[in-house]
Parts: sequence; structure tokens; C-alpha cells
Amino acid sequence: MIDRRAIPPQAHESTWHAADGHAIRRIDWPGADPSAPRGSILFLPGRGDAYEKYLETLHEWHEAGWRVTGSDWRGQGGSGRLGRDAVTGHIENFSIWIDDLAHLWQLWVAETPGPHVLAAHSMGGHLVLRALAEKRVAPDAVILSAPMTGVNGPPLPLAVLHKVAQAMCAIGDPLRQAWKWSEKPGELPAARANLLTHDPERYADEAWWRGARPELVMGPASWRWVEQAYASWARLEAPGALEAVQVPVLIVSTAADKLVSHPANLRAAARLPKGELMALGDEAFHEVLREVDAVRGPIMARIAAFLDTAAPRPVVPA
Repeated sequence: MIDRRAIPPQAHESTWHAADGHAIRRIDWPGADPSAPRGSILFLPGRGDAYEKYLETLHEWHEAGWRVTGSDWRGQGGSGRLGRDAVTGHIENFSIWIDDLAHLWQLWVAETPGPHVLAAHSMGGHLVLRALAEKRVAPDAVILSAPMTGVNGPPLPLAVLHKVAQAMCAIGDPLRQAWKWSEKPGELPAARANLLTHDPERYADEAWWRGARPELVMGPASWRWVEQAYASWARLEAPGALEAVQVPVLIVSTAADKLVSHPANLRAAARLPKGELMALGDEAFHEVLREVDAVRGPIMARIAAFLDTAAPRPVVPA
């Protein structure tokens, strides 16, 4: 057990710089036994997320011997904003984030022991799959928590959804918010917990961190983000895109997810040549790594078993 509302004493917060100089936060644990590292895990959160929400999971990997790094995406968490205000989630093109990931991957692999594992949640999982399909990163194994291989939205063809989003960008400011946040700016919507986790204490951790670090507060996405999400989704759906990924990938997905498409995740797992799937039901909402212990425990155990096979412990010379 760790205090989920404090940076663990073993962890160190710093910044790294993207190719264009943009400063992005990171947090690093050295591994429980630096003299005999298990390997290294790089974790990337979802839309509107910050690594503070996943301290518990990252610390558990550290305790298991992994050297662990968590990073913001540019324009999220404590790494600034790209829209016209301090809360709207905006990006002009998802390729900016993929370029950032590729740059961080190159830096991080050079400074960390293998095997090297990529782990990501929701939108982060989408971007990792894009980077894999485009051969921008080459991990030994990948863990995806409720990845955004598709959006749980209106039951319309993807091409139609994309055209609607393009029209909304054309008829108004593409940087305006695409959906309503709350009656009180900065306050989390009352029903939001029912989308994310059954655990009220873990859910409350996010509000605590937003109070302690106001720079973490983020609300709805911009219409350009929505348009780019559909455009990027189409790239993952392209024939041969996921089929070309030769890396072992574990997808943890839940049928009760109201944010990302569980059916799209099922299809993605089947299309990946070395894909594995842990399918959950009503017991888990979107943030599967922040669920109640009875749900989260088996998920963490499945991840550990997957890593033992896909990214085994390095052999120490006698």
C-alpha cells in the first residue's frame, strides 16, 4: 500500500523536452533493486489525465523490480495547455503527440535497462497503437488499459462522424469546447464517477490532486481534438495497420465502458498478431487500473503474468 496522495519518496519528478523544445513533465522510480533491474516500463495516461492518478500502479511495478517512468502528454497534466484557456484539451493533430512519444522513446530507451515495456491508458493506448503501426517505437511488450481504439459515441459510421466533426470545426472556432463540462466551471460533473470507477476513494484521489495542483485541472476537449480523434481512429481501422504490429500486446477492456468502444477493442485484440485480451464486464468501469481491489487485483496479476512471458527477466551471467 502507498499513499496515493503523495509522491513516493523513491520517485523523482522532472521534465524532458520534445524535439521543438516543449517542456513535458515526467516522474521516475529507479526500481526496488537497481543492481538487478527487472526491466523498464514507460506509462502514458489518457485524455485529460495526469500521472498522479496512477501512482499506485506505477509504485507496484517499482516494487516488482521495474524501473518506471510516467509522462504527461504535451498540453495536459502539468505540461501546459494548447488551447485558448487553461482547461480545454486541444491538439491540432494527433501526429504531434506521436512525434513526442517517438522522441521520448528514443531518449528513455538509451537511459534505462531492458526489456522495455510501453503501458498506456485510454487515449494514451490509442497513440501507442498508432506509434506501433507506424514503427515509431519498438517495445518488447505493450500493456493497454481501456485503449481508445474507438469512441463510445453515436452509432453512426466513422466516416460520417468524422465529417460532422470537420463541419463543426469549419462553422465555428475549432478550439471551442466540444461538450458541456459542468454548471460550475472547474467542478467535476456529479455523474462522472459512474463512468470511471466503482471505488469512491480512488475516484476522490483525482479531485484531491486537482486541489493540491490546480495546473492538473482539465475539462472537455476541443472540436479539433474530436475531429483528430476520428481521423486517427480511421488510421487504426485501415487494413493492415494493426496486423503489421509484431509486438506482444495485452488489452484490458470492459463491456461497461461508456467512454471508449469495447467492441473496437475486441476487434483490435483479434487483429494484432500477438494480441491478448482481458475482457471485463459490469464489475469494471473505464479506469480499470483504479477499480476496487477485488477487480484491480486480478488485472494487475494478469499484467504481471503477461510480462513474465512477453518481457521475461533478463538472464544474469553466472
